Amino acid sequence: MKALVIGSGKMGSIIAGDLVKDADVEAVGIVDSRKSSLDRMQKRVHSSKLIARVLDVTNTEDTKKLMKDYDVGVIALDDTKACYKVVEAAIEAGLNIVDILIYFRRPDPYEIEGLEIPNQMTTEEYGEWLHESAIAKDVLILNGLGFAPGISNITIGDGIRKMDEAVSAIARVGGIPAKEVRGKYPLNYMITWAFKHVLDDYMTQAEVIKNGKVVRVPALSDRENFRFNKFGKDEEFECGVTCGMPSFIYMRPQLNEFAEKTIRWPGHYKAVDTLKECGMLDLTPIDFKGMKIAPRDFLSSVMSPKLTPLEADTDICVMWNTVTGIKNGQKMRIDYYMWEEADIMNGISAMGRVTGFPAAIGARLVGKGEIKKRGIVACEDAIEGEIYQKFMEELVKRNITILEVPETSQEQE
Repeated sequence: MKALVIGSGKMGSIIAGDLVKDADVEAVGIVDSRKSSLDRMQKRVHSSKLIARVLDVTNTEDTKKLMKDYDVGVIALDDTKACYKVVEAAIEAGLNIVDILIYFRRPDPYEIEGLEIPNQMTTEEYGEWLHESAIAKDVLILNGLGFAPGISNITIGDGIRKMDEAVSAIARVGGIPAKEVRGKYPLNYMITWAFKHVLDDYMTQAEVIKNGKVVRVPALSDRENFRFNKFGKDEEFECGVTCGMPSFIYMRPQLNEFAEKTIRWPGHYKAVDTLKECGMLDLTPIDFKGMKIAPRDFLSSVMSPKLTPLEADTDICVMWNTVTGIKNGQKMRIDYYMWEEADIMNGISAMGRVTGFPAAIGARLVGKGEIKKRGIVACEDAIEGEIYQKFMEELVKRNITILEVPETSQEQE
């Protein structure tokens, strides 16, 4: 099997580094438009299987030509326009592909800047066109296979399948600084993902399911404070609604309640509220000494260096997902817990582990033909049954543990 990794940043390097260790993987191609990024990646990943190439993936013809040499691809980009260009190229080239972030069947209206939609389609029509085109070409686009989306989706999907009737699903996920270093960073937060996207998520209207209807609510609403006491830990956290896991909104309309909430250390959201009240997260440009500046862009530029992890500082990734419903006439609840820390010895952050490793596992499953579905398929609809068990076993091999806790009680008349 030959695998192509598109993007040589932190996540792309982790995915490539995992794939080259597999005896069944003959070669791992990795492409990026930046030679400097490829050079850094090659210093981190040492393998004769690795084939690095400078390529602008928005050049569809060159990208399609390269894709013909591979059995599976993985997208590790944070540029929405480029991601969609790669998906279009993969469909035309007949390459099955895994993506770590985007649900391509339902383009996010807040993340479509620069997106080139053909033939004056709406965004929804474009997503359906991609889906139908992939089916026609016998291509699988496996969506959102990282942490959140990814592990979070897969566990909630498993919980829903275990119910005779699923009623609610709440995902609580987050990447945060390790406890011992959180005080070093403003907002008790360090960058584990693109900070601009974090701020964008804090200011959008998020889709949730309430009382059986899809509605939009302000980001960071419906907050919870909770104690996490699994895996020998005992910590207080807070979480609030954010945009995420849109495939559940689109594909699970039978749920009475659904939301994704982002976990942070206590006090984070109060500080964000203050920034909002001061107008620092606004995008409307203001006049400043003869210049037009968007406060959010300015804030991101100022804060990003202060939130960038210092070399010795590490992160943790926390998950607590809850699915409720009815099973055999009884109320049933299943909780899924995860607490993962950085791999200091190998220099891989917690976020890198729980995002990159699932994508690499997914690439193997797709490349070996173990997932038969075609079209744009959310990871929770592809990783099921025996594949779910294999996926979880592969996570354990990489020291990622998911704790599943089911509870049942007599249904009340």
